[in-house]
Amino acid sequence: MPDARTNDLVTALDEARLSRFHLRAVLASGMGFFTDAYDLFVIGIASTLITRDWNLSSGRLAILNSTMLAAACVGAFVFGRYADKVGRKRVYWLVAAIMIAGALGSALSQSYWMLIGFRFLLGVGVGGDYPVSAVMVSEYANRRDRGKLVGMVFGTQALGLIIGPLLALALLGSGAGDDVVWRVLLGLGALPAAAVIYLRCRMPESPRYQAQVQGRADKAVAVVPGAAVPGAVAAGVAPAVVEPPAGLRAFLANRRWLVMLAGTAGCWFLLDYAYYGNTISTPQILSLITPDASTMTKIALQLAIFVVAAVPGYVLAIARLDRIGHRRLQIVGFAMMAACFLVIAIVPGMTTTVAPFLVVYGISYFFTEFGPNMTTFVLPSEIYPVRMRATGHGISASVGKLGAFIGVFLFPVLQSSLGLRGTLLLTGGVAVAGLALTLVLPEPAGRSLDDIAASVAAPASQPVPLPVEV
Repeated sequence: MPDARTNDLVTALDEARLSRFHLRAVLASGMGFFTDAYDLFVIGIASTLITRDWNLSSGRLAILNSTMLAAACVGAFVFGRYADKVGRKRVYWLVAAIMIAGALGSALSQSYWMLIGFRFLLGVGVGGDYPVSAVMVSEYANRRDRGKLVGMVFGTQALGLIIGPLLALALLGSGAGDDVVWRVLLGLGALPAAAVIYLRCRMPESPRYQAQVQGRADKAVAVVPGAAVPGAVAAGVAPAVVEPPAGLRAFLANRRWLVMLAGTAGCWFLLDYAYYGNTISTPQILSLITPDASTMTKIALQLAIFVVAAVPGYVLAIARLDRIGHRRLQIVGFAMMAACFLVIAIVPGMTTTVAPFLVVYGISYFFTEFGPNMTTFVLPSEIYPVRMRATGHGISASVGKLGAFIGVFLFPVLQSSLGLRGTLLLTGGVAVAGLALTLVLPEPAGRSLDDIAASVAAPASQPVPLPVEV
């Protein structure tokens, strides 16, 4: 049972003012997540150039595009669990070091299978970064701004989406050959990862983890941002006491936590199936819509979709997430995604006329970012108890990346058998399933982390301890 000092500390964190410390935490995690996004999505462009350079078959192209996602499944689960066992900070910088090695090795690869090996290593590091980036900021955050702060970390994905196409356009415009361009694109992922190591080594361990898991409340007090710990309970909301499951086996055997995992992991799986299958395959989709366009034109169209549709979605989600509600925004986003994909699939001529297709496809992108692409990252960092928080997020991210792997790997197969309209019709059905599965999750916006976990863990017949203003 936590002592009064730990309760004071937890309440101080929940009621703290938004401070420069919070922004430092967002920067340290966000730089890593920018690297994750860049490395994941740049392969869509790089693989097009590699296919021309190395004359890859469609099967090898599918493996190249999806290898990193398969590895991310492994990394998210392993490092998520490791972060709960040994602490967040150790994993925080370790995954960045793995990303550096994977990016540099990919750029210097001399054969197809060597490239696959280093992309797998890179994927392990990227997958491991997902749970620790989210959980560190979630555990530093106050309850009022938690969604916004974790959302800001995820929002750096927008930069990763944009920087890759911009660099590709610049390099191709300079006259560089395909071999040089794809190697530079893959190798540049090492630069932000190196900065991440420096930033993360300067960040303290999660104070919630120190106090509630390691029993080191006195040491954790020094890192509480914007609040004085002594007497904090009297100034804010008394935290609920959460008795977490005793280990991974007990966690997975608990029906209530399994339902939460079905919600967070299942929704992430469905979202990533749709999102990564479309995003990494965007050059191939544009080739079907505009078969005569040059490579640079297709990259420019992809960049335009990201800038005009995706970026505003990220920005608006960060600004409104805590007001609208994390669960509610996920429901709205899935609903609009489904509607857009169904319009493309059902309305005649949508997949043969460039302008209408790009408009509806862009709207789907907006509501993906202003919706489940943001919230599937945020929600698992809030729902689970501190002892299992990184594990729960890691399992969710791992299952999500499995969905991404399946989506990217199957897209060429589905497109050849069902056509683009049939493939997007199936994607619309996946979004409907994501909407339905979201309904099992609680609404965490504005609530303390311990209160959320306690409300999930309490039996239905037992009253849930509510925050009490004193």
